[in-house]
Amino acid sequence: MTRIPGAHALLLTLALLLTLVACGGAQTSSSGDTTTPQATASAAPPSDAATDAAQFPVTVEAANGEVTLDEQPTAIVSLSPTATEMLFAIDAGDQVTAVDDFSTYPSEAPTTDLSGYEPNVEAIAGYEPDLVVIADDGAELSTALGELDIPVLVAPAAQTLDDTYAQIEQLGAATGHDADAAALVEQMRADIDKITADLPENDEPLTYYHELDDGYYSVTGDTFIGQVYELAGLENIADEVDDDAGGYPQLSEEFIIDADPDLIFLADTVCCGQTAATVAERPGWDQISAVRDGAVVELDDDVASRWGPRVVDLLGIVGDAVAEHADS
Repeated sequence: MTRIPGAHALLLTLALLLTLVACGGAQTSSSGDTTTPQATASAAPPSDAATDAAQFPVTVEAANGEVTLDEQPTAIVSLSPTATEMLFAIDAGDQVTAVDDFSTYPSEAPTTDLSGYEPNVEAIAGYEPDLVVIADDGAELSTALGELDIPVLVAPAAQTLDDTYAQIEQLGAATGHDADAAALVEQMRADIDKITADLPENDEPLTYYHELDDGYYSVTGDTFIGQVYELAGLENIADEVDDDAGGYPQLSEEFIIDADPDLIFLADTVCCGQTAATVAERPGWDQISAVRDGAVVELDDDVASRWGPRVVDLLGIVGDAVAEHADS
């Protein structure tokens, strides 16, 4: 999901998906999906810190090309909230010395006033990093830091779960935590399989509306978020509109009311103060099945907008809503 006023931080992230979600430098699978390039270093068995360090030098094939690290990084700066979550989840948190102002999870992350949206080269270099991780290189930060001999790994927004898994493995290779990354991916896969296997079967798919902000911006099934809902067997009302916004259309109140979604998911509870109660007070929304049936789900904005390990939490919440409101 601390953020730019309104929903603009989320929308900026999602707007970046128009370029980021494709995972620059991505490879196309036989299904047409894009996947983040895999790390070239192979997974290692569980080991101690000395053995982890001995794996270096390593070369990781990231979205910005080959990134070579001569030694295990011990002063990582993360300018991506999702990358921050991934680094801590693979037990590389002790190597992270500074993160951007939106990296508020986990709580022990060393949050600073560094910006991932308007990066300051001098401020970043002041932390003397031996690796910088970013989600977007629109400001050509990798070039600027490269001139200072600071390696940069671009870890852009994912389009598929496979992209997420590949990115975790990239960071595992780059930090000397291959085994931890492999274990995390395995656990995520197992958790997701269990959630989807336990879902009830409906005669007809439940429909849903995912709200990004109180201006009725939403997502289509072509986005990473939309694909999470697809795993739960849901049908997206936004897929019925002509999408000229790269997967993030702005819907109208009239369209949403007429579409009558079975479920509403609010990803604007923090940014915009939206709740099931505020939705119920909107003119005409009491006609919507989701509102009448108490099927308005309040999400954590960050969990609903990041493609890291907590995507399992998001799917779990969606799965619980499906189970609660499935056909009896």
